[in-house]
Amino acid sequence: MNLIAHDIIIRPIITEKSSRLMEMNKYTFEVHSSANKIQIRSAIEEIFKVKVLSVHVLSMHGKPKRMGVYQGKTRSWKKAIVSLAEGERIEFFEGASV
Repeated sequence: MNLIAHDIIIRPIITEKSSRLMEMNKYTFEVHSSANKIQIRSAIEEIFKVKVLSVHVLSMHGKPKRMGVYQGKTRSWKKAIVSLAEGERIEFFEGASV
């Protein structure tokens, strides 16, 4: 399946943990569930014009949820933690606070 860069990167993830990672030049994104590390790397480099050193991918499984008598679960999704080269930054995240 051919995905374009904006289809691969769904949204940035801004949490306390991801904010701490930003200090180490690592950024967290929700990515398309069928995207691999190579596609994620090229999408980040194309969209944000930065040099990516490494990509770590995690599959986040859906958690069971309940509303009264109804049971279900949240959706499963994929998360990528992207390490950038020294001196590179993604301005999109600057000023983001939790």
